[in-house]
Amino acid sequence: MRTQLIFLLISLLALNSESLNCYENNPRGHPSDLRVFHISSPCSPFKQPNTVSWEKTLLKDKARLQYLSSLAVKSSVPIASGRAIVQSPTYIVRANIGTPAQPMLVALDTSNDAAWVPCSGCVGCASSVLFDPSKSNSSRTLQCEAPQCKQAPNPTCTVGKSCGFNMTYGGSAITASLTQDTLTLANDVIPNYTFGCINQATGTSLPAQGLMGLGRGPLSLISQTQSLYMSTFSYCLPNSKSSNFSGSLRLGPKFQPLRIKTTPLLKNPRRSSLYYVNLVGIRVGNKIVDIPTSALAFDPATGAGTIFDSGTVFTRLVEPAYLAVRNEFRRRVKNANATSLGGFDTCYSGSVVFPPVTFMFAGMNVTLPPDNLLIHSSSGNTSCLAMAAAPNNVNSVLNVIASMQQQNHRVLIDVPNSRLGISRETCT
Repeated sequence: MRTQLIFLLISLLALNSESLNCYENNPRGHPSDLRVFHISSPCSPFKQPNTVSWEKTLLKDKARLQYLSSLAVKSSVPIASGRAIVQSPTYIVRANIGTPAQPMLVALDTSNDAAWVPCSGCVGCASSVLFDPSKSNSSRTLQCEAPQCKQAPNPTCTVGKSCGFNMTYGGSAITASLTQDTLTLANDVIPNYTFGCINQATGTSLPAQGLMGLGRGPLSLISQTQSLYMSTFSYCLPNSKSSNFSGSLRLGPKFQPLRIKTTPLLKNPRRSSLYYVNLVGIRVGNKIVDIPTSALAFDPATGAGTIFDSGTVFTRLVEPAYLAVRNEFRRRVKNANATSLGGFDTCYSGSVVFPPVTFMFAGMNVTLPPDNLLIHSSSGNTSCLAMAAAPNNVNSVLNVIASMQQQNHRVLIDVPNSRLGISRETCT
């Protein structure tokens, strides 16, 4: 029975990185496209085991939700909560730092801001790939007087000296120097990009070669490149059935889809880095589920509402919303009883007809295809509704539209026009 609790998150193929053109950017010929890999892609050096238990993935998602909820604390650049939360990056992209360029495979995170990478001489960094600022003729350490120093998390410095900062990420802690250097993404050269150069690290939760934040804060990629990318980007995350599990990150307003459904982006000062939208209802089959208004309401006073997040795997709804959706889903599955499996509570064996589920946003409806709605056991005989209730704690006010539900869709973030768009796309 234990084997039934295992499912294949990624189908790893016997292909090497050269045959997949792993490090060729511009996957669709667009000059500001970067290839995005899942951490378990054949192109990733950070491959996880072929099989991952449902329980473990849901526990990581629970920790991620606690982290996102913790962003309501007073920090103006909410990169870390200070809690011992286990996190792991899901998607990585190649970034070239310095002159000459040093390639790093950094994790993407739409709910974080600053970038940071392990640097040469780092004590406690687990990666064998380290950025060496001494080998870059464009690198410089920022002084305390630099305005970016005030934007860093927990800055530490004295007048006349260089700016450093310390922070926690998951169960890890880092100390870093605030650094500027040339960043190259695809064909785009970005001079004087500000990031953290990690000098010391403890714990095992850090993305091995660093992180790039795509949030809305002042040190994020989107904020630092406003003149180049105009605070606009999109991404497409493939599902596990694609041959190499690679997608794309498209930077800037050019080549974005013209025919795309959109919903207004909302900004919540309690969690200013997150991408909020107005989820007004959920339809199961042809029935709009009866969900308490408070469960979906956007509330700047509490940080409540609905966000899109790349770091959570399975969509989480606050408990009243999830229970309403789950119960209607069960009611519409005829002649079959729901069972629990691997942390999911709405699972069925054999041949079952499942109702469609539609997220109803302000001005935009998104109906989930079966691949975005159901997760299957390794034997393929059992299918489960791939959603769960948000952790039941005092900060549990966030609904999170997670990466599995976003797969094979292009998600557009257009900050100047305050909109988030979604269109179907095969993300390979």
